Amino acid sequence: MATTCTVDCLSDAALLEALTAPTPPTKPFRTTIPRRDAALDPLLIAAAAASGPHVTRNHYSHDFFPGPPAPVVDNASFDIASSARKRLTYVSRQAPRRQRLQASLTAEGKENGILRETEPLQSSENLPPVTKKRRPSVSSDLKARNNLSTVTEAGASPKPQPAPRLEIKCMARTRIPTPHGPAFLHLYHNNKDNKEHLAVVVDPAQLEDTGNSPVPAIRSRSLDSVWDEKETEMDRIIRGAYVGRLSSTHQKASDSPVPSQSSNGTNTLPTDLPAPLIRIHSECFTGETIGSMRCDCGEQLDEAIRQISQPITLSNSQTIPGRGAVIYLRQEGRGIGLLSKIRAYNLQDMGHDTVTANLMLGHKADERGYEIAGAILHDLGLGFEGASCSEGVRILTNNPDKVEALKKEGINIVDRVAMVPRSWQDRTRAEERSEVQVAGVTLIGGKTVHGDDLDKYLRTKVLRMGHMLPLWLSEAAEGVVH
Repeated sequence: MATTCTVDCLSDAALLEALTAPTPPTKPFRTTIPRRDAALDPLLIAAAAASGPHVTRNHYSHDFFPGPPAPVVDNASFDIASSARKRLTYVSRQAPRRQRLQASLTAEGKENGILRETEPLQSSENLPPVTKKRRPSVSSDLKARNNLSTVTEAGASPKPQPAPRLEIKCMARTRIPTPHGPAFLHLYHNNKDNKEHLAVVVDPAQLEDTGNSPVPAIRSRSLDSVWDEKETEMDRIIRGAYVGRLSSTHQKASDSPVPSQSSNGTNTLPTDLPAPLIRIHSECFTGETIGSMRCDCGEQLDEAIRQISQPITLSNSQTIPGRGAVIYLRQEGRGIGLLSKIRAYNLQDMGHDTVTANLMLGHKADERGYEIAGAILHDLGLGFEGASCSEGVRILTNNPDKVEALKKEGINIVDRVAMVPRSWQDRTRAEERSEVQVAGVTLIGGKTVHGDDLDKYLRTKVLRMGHMLPLWLSEAAEGVVH
């Protein structure tokens, strides 16, 4: 036994050295155990062939798989198409989780133990055709976006359909107390843009549900109308279609449609009643929210609500609350947006004015529109023939283009009230007035806005945009107005 073990161990050691030695061994091992140095070892090929017909997916990817020998055919009658090999497509055995869970409920055992008869490889001819997703071309995208109609006549070009008529709707109304008195905030949706425009209606007489006001209330027709036959009175009250002042004891929905006469039951308005005062105000985040003194927008918004809230004294010595509205449009930076507005500020710091900065950024000097403002005024019954509360409005503005734009929308403007900056109203008392802390509706509050940046901003409005505003020059300190 010992002799046999020694011989076997020596044979194993010799075989190991023959297979792993860096250099061929010398005799007598070379003659007894030859090395397999050939590039294609016949022994390995035979072992692979004897393992069976099973091959991996990789063989098919590289076009290497065993098969019967090709038949001998005549080269003259050889048809490439008929002899082409069917290409196989791999089909995953992993079904979607929803199908696997459903199958596990009907079969016994674990989910992964369910037997499947699906072959991993199937002919591509048996699979459903794959539809490729095509991205729409630029022309088809524009056609769908602009709702172009297709014209079938030969040689005729597609004609664009007219833009849909502007429609606005007041979605909600609520009471808001301000430092200048109560007001009603209205929120509007429209079919022109995706912005939520607002209207701040100053009409404190609506809070008194007594019916003794000599003038009709300024109310939204779209809000007070019936939206749905199934809506309840509470639904109308929650969205703001109510009368009087809401409380735990008073909850009364408004009638629809809104009465066309004043709350005292007559259609006659006082002859000396001034037209409601309105202001079309464009959003200004920098001036209203963070108190930037590059402009006076925050001061203008506060001043507009203050002036509209001033009581009105009639000829019979009767005093009624102030009436009017501020239409708040989401048109940041004269319509160019907050991003371009901030970039324009950097150009202004380099020496350019507001008009030039907008033009350098590829915008117009003023890109605002007032179509939505006109529609909101119509909804509130302000400034057009047949309105329940007046035949015209007074507008707080220095911009003549704004006046003309509202007239094109059918708004009857009977008077223009100048929006003079507080710092220009009385230059001799500017320092004294700046020390007084007055409450306001914006971050600026009731204080006076002044500074070199504001002076440049207002000067550009007067000289380059035609605003009707007295321009204070070097003689302004002496009280000379130009």
